[in-house]
Amino acid sequence: MTFDPILAEKRFGYGLSPIAELAPATSAAEVLARVRGPDDMAVRFPVEGFSTFRERLKTAQAVQRRARRAGTQVAKAEADRQQKALQRAARQGERAWLWQVMMRRVWTRDGFRERLTAFWGDHFTARGKVGVLKRASVPYIEDAIRPHILGRFEDLLASAVTHPLMLHYLDQAQSVGPNSIRARRKEGGVGLNENLAREVLELHTLGVGGGYSQRDVRQLAELLTGLSYTVEDGRKFRNRFAEPGAEEVLGQSYGGGPARMADIRAVLRDLARHPTTAQHIARKLAVHFIAETPPADLVAALVDAYRDTEGDLSALYQVLLTHPAAMTPQQQNLRLPAEYMAASMRALAVAPEVYHQFGRGRQREQFIVQLFQRPLAVMGQPWQEPLGPDGWEEADASWLTPQGIAGRLHWALEAPVRLRPDLPDPRVFVESALGPNAPETVRFAARAAENRREGIALVLASPAFQRR
Repeated sequence: MTFDPILAEKRFGYGLSPIAELAPATSAAEVLARVRGPDDMAVRFPVEGFSTFRERLKTAQAVQRRARRAGTQVAKAEADRQQKALQRAARQGERAWLWQVMMRRVWTRDGFRERLTAFWGDHFTARGKVGVLKRASVPYIEDAIRPHILGRFEDLLASAVTHPLMLHYLDQAQSVGPNSIRARRKEGGVGLNENLAREVLELHTLGVGGGYSQRDVRQLAELLTGLSYTVEDGRKFRNRFAEPGAEEVLGQSYGGGPARMADIRAVLRDLARHPTTAQHIARKLAVHFIAETPPADLVAALVDAYRDTEGDLSALYQVLLTHPAAMTPQQQNLRLPAEYMAASMRALAVAPEVYHQFGRGRQREQFIVQLFQRPLAVMGQPWQEPLGPDGWEEADASWLTPQGIAGRLHWALEAPVRLRPDLPDPRVFVESALGPNAPETVRFAARAAENRREGIALVLASPAFQRR
């Protein structure tokens, strides 16, 4: 297999850029070396981590308490005003982070890192459901996902599954063991909740049809009782909520002693190292990066690497980049909407300063809403809002809808001129966006366009650009 830098940049990154300093890596080894190097984009385009975001939650909680204790209408009105201001600031922050995430994808030399962060963020989907917490997805990914994409899967699993946002999203924080101290004393609570346990088995590790039973789900749910969080402390274990005694998951016994968090870490480690998890993760990586129906020998090679290294993700990436299927010339997978936008902006070399030209506050918000959030919703991928914990669909059929296609075409025609008023010559752009092997049909369309706006749109709307 001959490594093709241009194809690799499309398939494993966010596509080509006309900026010389952002030239594709010349080998699989260089791709991996860039991922293992300093995280330059996190420094250049910072976003708020969850540890910082939690300060917003603390302030919001304090304001809510004041609102409940307000003795006068004036005090209540002031608390309401503060709550709205906090929610507005969090909303503005979320929209600013969207721009920063896009800029990372546009200006990185390390597109594989950005793609992996997005992939694992989707695999471990978590969303806030109320108040300020609704804006927490990007901070969660920044803290729980991004630092762990090169380590062992078991560490990434533990980081995501025990994160406060995941515990909130899957209603784990109030899960009460039926024989816990809280339940025996009838102190209230909603009872045992199986959401987190079910998704750990079904989505995060073994996968659908992974050989576990409903009893395994319940036993794992009981083992997880007590795992919770507070705004003040972050992740926290509440002994009063915990189901006493040992639990059996997939034939292995856990618990029965006082070290409950150690038991939770142990079951997550064992699930991460399970052979069925290796199969699930291997196939999911192959589907996302290579093809909707990946070659069986690629999946087998990924499974072997996973088992041989006990889930060392770097070893899987090595296989993914060097397997013959990695350089199959046919571009099969459709870019999802957010990826399509980022690849388009990268091909246009959209400057970071564009965002700052729209003034402050409301003007910048409208810029993000009009050019990103609203179009993403039309294309079927509202920003950080998947319908469920299983994240976004990979199948092309989910995105090749009349509305989705129309949304892409409209964005290709309207957005580039706002992001870069000095649009490049389409005859030059077609090669900088698609490479020297750009199809002649797309070259002809670029040459024949009546103006630059339409020429750029034709290139971005072409199947050659839509796929990787």
